[in-house]
Amino acid sequence: MADKITVLLVDDHALVRRGFKRMIEDDPDLSVVGEASDGADGVKLAAQLKPRVIVMDCAMPVMSGLEATKKILEAQPGSAILLLSMHSEDTLVRQALQAGARGYVLKNAMDLDLAGAIKNVAAGKTVLDPQVAKPQSLKGERETGLTPREMEILQHIVAGKSNKEIANDLELSVNTVAVHRANIMDRLGIHKTAELVVYAIRNGLVNLP
Repeated sequence: MADKITVLLVDDHALVRRGFKRMIEDDPDLSVVGEASDGADGVKLAAQLKPRVIVMDCAMPVMSGLEATKKILEAQPGSAILLLSMHSEDTLVRQALQAGARGYVLKNAMDLDLAGAIKNVAAGKTVLDPQVAKPQSLKGERETGLTPREMEILQHIVAGKSNKEIANDLELSVNTVAVHRANIMDRLGIHKTAELVVYAIRNGLVNLP
């Protein structure tokens, strides 16, 4: 038992956790030592249990997986975090790796080898789902994701600010903000502000107070 790779599961859906736990514990080298239903509880349990690997959903209530990843690694830099997501956008993959995650895999992948991914991140390797492991995922090319300025404006949009208020805060022209807003929606394939806000929050693209 002492030689097993200890795993903490963090996902807001109990059925998903149960399925993943079964997949993980089918491997004799792995052991699930704890489960959490949101990012905040995940941070607490990571501190208490000190698992070698944390398998965590990106989009969760209370605290997103991205935010939880940053907090866990601030306290325990040696933790290996594997993020699970339904989304393959380059922006999210980049943010996950920038936050310090060692892996990013798609939850709905038919050939998801969760045990193998856990072992790889435990060994210090970076694991990317084949569907997201494109060169541009890591290069940070502007055309594949949101620019830092667009991320900044997205944060203000989620806070409910108008183009004029954002322009005042960031010392930009209203027209420039409008162009950025249009670019953000175009890049994410979203056409309504309300949908944009929900998308940004669910996918951990913004920091919530």
